[in-house]
Amino acid sequence: MMHCWVQSLVRTIRILFLLVMLPIPSLATTDPGGVNGQKLEPEKDLLAPDLLDSQPEPEDRLVILPEIKREGERFFLSSFKLPDKITFAGVQVPLDNWQVRERIEYEFYQFLEDQGESIILAKRTGRCFPPAEKQLAEAGLPDDLKYMLLVESKCISAAYSKAKASGPWQFIPSTGRRYRLKSDAVRDERRNLEMSTEAAVKYLKYLKDFQDNDWFLAMASYNAGEERIRKLLKEQKIADYWKMHGPRETMRYVPRIIAAKEIYSQPEKYLGLTKKDLYMPLETETITVNVKESQRALTSVAEEFGTYLLELKMLNPEFKKDMLPRGSYQIRVPRQTCPNRCFKQDPSP
Repeated sequence: MMHCWVQSLVRTIRILFLLVMLPIPSLATTDPGGVNGQKLEPEKDLLAPDLLDSQPEPEDRLVILPEIKREGERFFLSSFKLPDKITFAGVQVPLDNWQVRERIEYEFYQFLEDQGESIILAKRTGRCFPPAEKQLAEAGLPDDLKYMLLVESKCISAAYSKAKASGPWQFIPSTGRRYRLKSDAVRDERRNLEMSTEAAVKYLKYLKDFQDNDWFLAMASYNAGEERIRKLLKEQKIADYWKMHGPRETMRYVPRIIAAKEIYSQPEKYLGLTKKDLYMPLETETITVNVKESQRALTSVAEEFGTYLLELKMLNPEFKKDMLPRGSYQIRVPRQTCPNRCFKQDPSP
């Protein structure tokens, strides 16, 4: 008897608790701000249990939480499609060939899969593309070749690989020396964007001529070496990059550059970025620093020209150390109307 009385009391308490938890309609209609500035709609935001339901609720289910409704469309990678036609360096890419399309689509979706990194890559193009565009145009080479920078180094001037390739164009030591990019204990000119782009222009011109004016084979040669590509073509009795069976990295290299062009030439379409979202080049000027003592700290140079060590190193990635030995150096610093070393005149009376 006592047990039945206790059960009845528990049920009564639970019903009273649920009634207290129910929303009061007048509050939602009289307070347009609702809770935390959001208008409540009782019938939608909170779902009350059906008190008339003959089936008893589980003991741990006193309140039913509101449903979470996600607003806006969910974008899947399948929302993006590789177009039916793509040109690169003025040449039609053979997307009608099933294996060509699949190889390029693979790289296309690889870029898009890591959206965060793709956004950063797109932003960096605003800073690293302009100098390359200018030099490619002056040399009469296709503008599309600039997308190699994204695949080679992700537009990072100080990039360095296990194969000892260095800089935005990833020159190995021997090729760097071939195109007069000096590297010593103090500087690595392969890390200078303008200097390495000048070398890349010369090398790409040579590779195009070496591979019978074929830009796809020229880019493959840039990755694997011209003699290696020539040997593969001869062994397989072909003259077409897209039919070549070669090292995995080289097989992916050209499709990746083409996919990069498709995405990063249209960041608004694929990444939701506009031109104003891209990183803008910092206005700089080049100054000459003559070190007459045995050595001078870059921190001292930075202070003299109104900047700081980190910024100076980022603007001059070719400098390997934080000290400059005796000698003369060209250094890029932020542009100033008058550096802090300028003489300040007293105002005229």
